[in-house]
Amino acid sequence: MGVPDIARLQRRTLTLLVAAQVVGGLGIGSAISVGAILALRLSGSEQWSGLAGTMITLGAGAIALPLARLAASKGRRISLSLGWLVAAAGALVTLLAATVSSFVLLLAGLLLVGSGTATNLQSRYAATDLADPRTRARDLSIVVWSTTVGSVLGPNLTGPGEVVAGWLSIPPVAGPFVFSAAGFGLAFALIASRLRPDPLLIAQARREQVNPGYQPAKPSGSALMVIRKRPAALIGLSAMVLSQGIMVAVMTMTPVHMDHHGAELRLVGLTISLHIAGMYALSPVVGWLTDRLGRRPVIIIGQLVLVASAITAGTAHHSTPQLTIGLVLLGLGWSAGLVAGSTLLTESVPDEARTRIQGTSDVLMSLMGAVGGGLSGVILGATSFGTLNALAAVLVIPTLALIAIETVTRRRRPHDDAPVSLER
Repeated sequence: MGVPDIARLQRRTLTLLVAAQVVGGLGIGSAISVGAILALRLSGSEQWSGLAGTMITLGAGAIALPLARLAASKGRRISLSLGWLVAAAGALVTLLAATVSSFVLLLAGLLLVGSGTATNLQSRYAATDLADPRTRARDLSIVVWSTTVGSVLGPNLTGPGEVVAGWLSIPPVAGPFVFSAAGFGLAFALIASRLRPDPLLIAQARREQVNPGYQPAKPSGSALMVIRKRPAALIGLSAMVLSQGIMVAVMTMTPVHMDHHGAELRLVGLTISLHIAGMYALSPVVGWLTDRLGRRPVIIIGQLVLVASAITAGTAHHSTPQLTIGLVLLGLGWSAGLVAGSTLLTESVPDEARTRIQGTSDVLMSLMGAVGGGLSGVILGATSFGTLNALAAVLVIPTLALIAIETVTRRRRPHDDAPVSLER
């Protein structure tokens, strides 16, 4: 099998991933903006409303590892296209649930919608398969950034969603899920038809060409065992997983918190869209800083920004502008944890275990998000939005502690952040 020009193929792959992320991100943004409110309307309970975010993140966790295993055996095209297709089916089930007023069916639909989140996350790893080590974080961050357009636009489709809902005779709050179904479906079509040749399969062929007779070693031990033996990988994993927990816990309950204070649905959508802009819009800058400053410094910066977010949003009370600033900072801190953490994890583990570990990391991110989303409703109902932010901020401690311990115990090595085994 001949291997095409790697730089040209990487540019083509990035372009296609960006296009799919734009429309897929629209689907995610539309679902997130009204998921908790729809759950509140169908269940009639504030505590149960938190299950909207929980089901999305549980769905993402449930499918992340199967998608990673499918990628390892069949390539990124099959894996990512299937992920978007499942998400589109979930959006349709959610629309049906809203039509028949079934809370149980709503949870099932949101579980499938979670596949969109998992696919969105795994797309960033597809950007690293053929990336130049010097710009790996930048390439990854470009794919993360491309979600901005759709994800920011999605929450602002609540108005048009109400119009579409009227046409389809479904509850107005469910209208944005029509755009979710369309966005996920278009992302599926783009990946399934255009991601050829497959970047992961080409990377494998590249290794075989450079090393004739190359046979990847069989993975030894579980993914977590491999990570535990590598402090850098553990730091990267912690940054991603705990940043996800903080972000989901606060973001999930923000629409409910605003609804309690009488905010209009359009204003809720605007606030969430600005939060999502914070998550994605500056990710290329985060990627550039990660390549220039190193992975760990950017992770530290991200954790500190998350603390600032908790203080700002948690003390906002009735101030929507202050709350919005806090949500933007929440997105920025999450972005730093995701981009720098993903890059550090990817280049700190061996070739034969990399795809499996990438899937495992996304499973753990989703599970942490599910826990955060589920507990957030209970915490908000029992205490306050300020307390929820304070408890979420505590989650930065483990990542900062891991970095401090590694700094103290390991001997400094030249080019410590350089990739250990990835081949271009």
